[in-house]
Amino acid sequence: MFLRSLVILSMILMAVGLGTVGWQLLAPSAPVAPIVEAAPAPPPAPIRLRVLVASRSLAAGTLIKDEDLTEREVSPGQVPEDALLASDGTRSEIRGALLRRFLDAGQTPRRKDILHPRDRGFLAAVLRPGTRAISVGVDVVTGAAGLIWPGDNVDLILTQELGVNDAPIARRVIGETMLSEVRVIAVDQQFMQGAGAEGAPSRIARTVTLEVTSEQAERVAVGSRLGRIALTVRAMEPAMTEEILAGQSIFGGDVSPALAGSNISQGTRMRLYQGGELTEVTFR
Repeated sequence: MFLRSLVILSMILMAVGLGTVGWQLLAPSAPVAPIVEAAPAPPPAPIRLRVLVASRSLAAGTLIKDEDLTEREVSPGQVPEDALLASDGTRSEIRGALLRRFLDAGQTPRRKDILHPRDRGFLAAVLRPGTRAISVGVDVVTGAAGLIWPGDNVDLILTQELGVNDAPIARRVIGETMLSEVRVIAVDQQFMQGAGAEGAPSRIARTVTLEVTSEQAERVAVGSRLGRIALTVRAMEPAMTEEILAGQSIFGGDVSPALAGSNISQGTRMRLYQGGELTEVTFR
């Protein structure tokens, strides 16, 4: 009886186990999540450098200004050796420097093409062949209120006053254009255009250095002893027709009709002889 019950229990357990296995085999399998492949990473952007290039054709001897150079992006392989990389520091470093050679528009200058104002021989390199440098003293009036910059072209006007006994009153003060269209190469010790940097206090120049020929240098030296030299700035675009009064003198009587009038007393002159000496005295 016991054996019979054990056999029945075993059969029941076997049937349950087979049923479980069959159910698992016949049950639908769980959906498998699809495998998504990751997209490949984009290639790194090519390295680009910003360099300074000439914004227009620049002649040798040009004093570099900010607008003379512009920025351009190029690949590292296109950057010439010793090229000027674009940055505020580089622009500040070469502002007012001298360009040694001619550059076409878009051409990249190199550091060896630049001569700085503090470098030896800078002033001699600024001068064009056959010219000289000479400085004249100026003040707030004769220096055009400090608005003259290197690169400007100026005329030099000499005014002098003759002595009382040398000319009548209408012709004692004389003004004349001594030199015309002379290039300014430096103001004080400043060679760059726009020397007054932003935020810097403005100051009146004491000397202006001019580019002249040897004969013109002699005229300036003599003129500075004769009287007062004033500078007048010429327009950037020359006039189609401009009358230059070179060699003509303007007298006080030409400016003031009152001096030229006959009612101006010239005074009474008397000659005094004292021994062998002659003295001329004018009474007014």
